Amino acid sequence: MTTPPGPNPYQGGPNPYQTNPPTTPTPPQQPHQQPPPGWPGYPPYYVAAQRTNGLAVASMVLGILWLYWVGSILALIFGYVARNQIRERGEGGGGMATAGLVLGWVGAGTLAAVMFFAFFLNMRY
Repeated sequence: MTTPPGPNPYQGGPNPYQTNPPTTPTPPQQPHQQPPPGWPGYPPYYVAAQRTNGLAVASMVLGILWLYWVGSILALIFGYVARNQIRERGEGGGGMATAGLVLGWVGAGTLAAVMFFAFFLNMRY
């Protein structure tokens, strides 16, 4: 094994094979400005977590559970009240309220269809 001519770069001497990039002048540094007294040192950035409306959650759960059409009727009532509260208060849960309304209307439509067919199938001439 042969060593390259010149000083050994591993022993602290200059490396003849290394090329130095051209240096660019650095811009003058601005003096550091101190924050005003009482300033904590960071910008006041606060994002409050958006609350979810409880009636929207109840509407969706009752729409899913169905509970022999009682849940469907309550899902409709809670869903419409929740949508109004969400609009007024700026709360979250609009999707859950809509899901509860859709499931409530599906349950109410099924109830109407069952009652319609039960009535007309039990009629005797």
